[in-house]
Amino acid sequence: MTDIAALNAALDPIAGKRATARIEGDKASIFLDVTGLDEAGREAMEADVRAAAEGIPGIATVRIALTSQRTRRLLIAVASGKGGVGKSTVSANLAIGLQALGRRVGLVDADIYGPSQPTLMGVQGSRPTAKDKLLEPVATPYGVPLLSMGQLVAPDQAIAWRGPMAANALGQLIDADWAAQDTLVIDLPPGTGDVQLSMIQKHKPAGAVIVSTPQDLALIDARRAIDLFAKAGVPVIGIIENMAGYICPHCGEVSDPFGRGGAEAAAEELGIEFLGRIPLDMAIRSASDAGVPPASGNGVESLAFSGIAQRVFHWIEQGR
Repeated sequence: MTDIAALNAALDPIAGKRATARIEGDKASIFLDVTGLDEAGREAMEADVRAAAEGIPGIATVRIALTSQRTRRLLIAVASGKGGVGKSTVSANLAIGLQALGRRVGLVDADIYGPSQPTLMGVQGSRPTAKDKLLEPVATPYGVPLLSMGQLVAPDQAIAWRGPMAANALGQLIDADWAAQDTLVIDLPPGTGDVQLSMIQKHKPAGAVIVSTPQDLALIDARRAIDLFAKAGVPVIGIIENMAGYICPHCGEVSDPFGRGGAEAAAEELGIEFLGRIPLDMAIRSASDAGVPPASGNGVESLAFSGIAQRVFHWIEQGR
């Protein structure tokens, strides 16, 4: 009879505590925990375990069952009360910034009706595949996998869906095969409608980041978004003031076409952390259009995003 100790000794350097084995006659049954491994990692470990087991004298048949524990991922929603405030740009750069700080981040483009993340993340024209009825996120040049409705429909096709259809699509993006990613940054559509409500009720994000421009009209709508999350019991991590200050590339004079300080003042009034200010910068716009988010580089324009990512990272690490 084959010695189980010899089999365990052969498997331990390869799989450690991931492998649980038993032997019946000349048959070895191995349960292999592949939690957190991507497809390539799962296949490689399974092949190595099989080869090691087959190399044990007396074993004629090897059966391997792969098991995986469901990973509880941290969901960070990026929201705004209205469109046109740069929420998608903030989402992309926040995801890259958190990845750089050590989180394993995935990016969900939940802006069903106006998906722009494939362009921002430099993977325009990409399409996800599906396995076992789960979507597999698309890799990006920045180490942050992405799923977006923009990858599933033609670029010029209007997504004329009612609320339940849009909410169902969002669910498929969030419940995809995110493998080892422990954090999902969710770029929500603007407003406080069906998609936001469905996401909050079904997926319960750990926290929300609110994006606003400094002007009063944007802040009115940002307050509505804050109120939505507060009523749903979702903590608001903080508010970001985007498009705050424009430096003339010719004379260097700073002007404030949308005002300045409004979001910071609103954060103080509401008792919410002010996460930072992002300037209205031509370099940010150009890099975003080119699919090179500023947070992925070391330029001056990356500093505002890295500071915001550090504050959100601190919120996560402090146990929220």
